[in-house]
Amino acid sequence: MRMGEMVRRTGVSERLLRYYEEQGLLHPDRLTSGYRVCNDVDVDTVRRIRSLLAAGLSTTIIARIPPCVCTDGSTLTPVCSGTLTELRRERERITHAVNELQASRTMLDTVIAAAPAT
Repeated sequence: MRMGEMVRRTGVSERLLRYYEEQGLLHPDRLTSGYRVCNDVDVDTVRRIRSLLAAGLSTTIIARIPPCVCTDGSTLTPVCSGTLTELRRERERITHAVNELQASRTMLDTVIAAAPAT
């Protein structure tokens, strides 16, 4: 499928798809004319990239994941020795960020509650 169809099927802009390719996350085939051609595996790859980005992982870390995980349906299982450690470190970083956001929200709730009723 051409990039327009890939955009339609994934909901990801062509510019972002090119960025994923530049980052080594996506590997579409090329026609002799230079046009990119994607397949159903690429659609799944983009969905996985989007899920991992939504989970808070950077594209740098996502680029290191494919060779070190196996996919069993919708579940990714780490198979390289350092991958689990790196994922745990990322999880801790995300947990810390969530805790900071919750503290900020609590502070805002306190300020809002102290405001005179209007």
